[in-house]
Amino acid sequence: MEFIHYFGEVFAPANFLILVFGTIGGLLLGATPGLSPTMAVALLIPFTFQMDPAASLIMLGAVYTATVAGGAVSGILVNIPGAPANIATILDGHPMAKKGRATEALHYCFISSFIGGVIGVLLLIFFTPPLAELALRFGPAELFWIAIFGVTIIASIGGGSVVKGLIAGAVGLWLSTIGYNPVLGEERFVFTDHLAGGIHVIAALIGLFAIPEVLTLVGGAATSRSKVEYAELSTHSVWRSFAYNISRVKALTIGSVVGSFIGVIPGAGGQIAGLVAYDQTKKMSRDPSAFGKGEPDGVIAAESANNAMVGPSLVPLLTLGIPGSPTAAVLLGGLLINGLFPGPDLFTVHAKVTWTFIDSLLVGQLLMMIFGLMIARYSVFVTRVPKHTMAAAVIVLAVFGTYSVQNSVSDVMVMLVLGTLMYFASRIGFSAAPLVLGLILGQLTETNFLQGRMIAGDDAWGYFFAGPINKIVIVMCVLSVAYSVYSERGQIRRRRAQEAT
Repeated sequence: MEFIHYFGEVFAPANFLILVFGTIGGLLLGATPGLSPTMAVALLIPFTFQMDPAASLIMLGAVYTATVAGGAVSGILVNIPGAPANIATILDGHPMAKKGRATEALHYCFISSFIGGVIGVLLLIFFTPPLAELALRFGPAELFWIAIFGVTIIASIGGGSVVKGLIAGAVGLWLSTIGYNPVLGEERFVFTDHLAGGIHVIAALIGLFAIPEVLTLVGGAATSRSKVEYAELSTHSVWRSFAYNISRVKALTIGSVVGSFIGVIPGAGGQIAGLVAYDQTKKMSRDPSAFGKGEPDGVIAAESANNAMVGPSLVPLLTLGIPGSPTAAVLLGGLLINGLFPGPDLFTVHAKVTWTFIDSLLVGQLLMMIFGLMIARYSVFVTRVPKHTMAAAVIVLAVFGTYSVQNSVSDVMVMLVLGTLMYFASRIGFSAAPLVLGLILGQLTETNFLQGRMIAGDDAWGYFFAGPINKIVIVMCVLSVAYSVYSERGQIRRRRAQEAT
């Protein structure tokens, strides 16, 4: 086993030091709203020019791994997901924090991230050839149906009314069309110059989640936080979280399987993995109504999924040169800068560098969990901050995070407008999650549909409906819609029964 042979290289003093600092830095960057894993890795690329190839890849890999998990910190504590991959985490993570269970939520976040991440890296180590072959089977038609499957879960994450969830999702789909057509370049719905570049996902994400929270805090309507429930953590409480997390086999399995599968698909991303895993865990739960109100399984499934996708997302990158996620695309630049080209040579000629990098991902998962649990013990101080001070801090982070994405004032204005509108919409029962999901999936759906139509020519029906993968995903879409309808009718019956009594 070559990965065992080169495992000692990870613990060489220079490499291990870089791994430690990369992990800590990734957690801090991930906790900063707007600084997504993709941006964090891209910012560090210039620093790798003069580094040893193995050391540079270790640093980039550590930052990638830790940033994905670190984005949950701001999401759970202040309701601002650090990156799109953490959207699903806050649906139950922040309600847990409001109930005085912030450290508990962070425990579940980092422990499940470690478990999902290790499973993902092990898949990368042992199943690279078959996974690479699977990745090649996904073209525009398959990606289109995967995106449609994501659209079918919009209603179920609305946090209440299915109708309101669908309306919010439809608004998100419409927002995704603002700007220029991704294939033909036509301008659409550009009412002002500030919308010429479309609505950036990060700007929308921060605005829709952060600004309503700020306005709620300033307005004095925020849920009061109990200081009694926040106690200094003990070793026992950490082990208790371990025991509980490991006992949630269903949530961990769904999250890890969904995350690993989505990770192999080129271009899908961690946000889809987390949301799909969250939705499937909710559907298979004995008490779906508990989700969205502080259900630990929601955090466990989402975080195990978005970290399980890290390892498989590197499979098509290392073997075929096809990035499995936006961050993997930036990592491709790190490989090329060091004279490493994807393909068989990575595992033969450059085996030492490649296996040292992959082994560092495995060790990095453990370090991420250790340092993450250390951060969790100090979450009590964040939750005790006075609400007006918290509101000021959140608005500063929101503006900084939004502006830093593209150095654009227009993004900041879009963020503030969307957030203000979302505040009023939330007062009448609408949720931000389906809207953001519609925005993300709208871009993916439209791009792959248009590309598929161009490839298919006159046989669009045959192109989109033929092939085993297309048929399997179409059946999944139908089943997802049918279950949503069945679940909604069940909720209506229960409400009527309660009203009758």
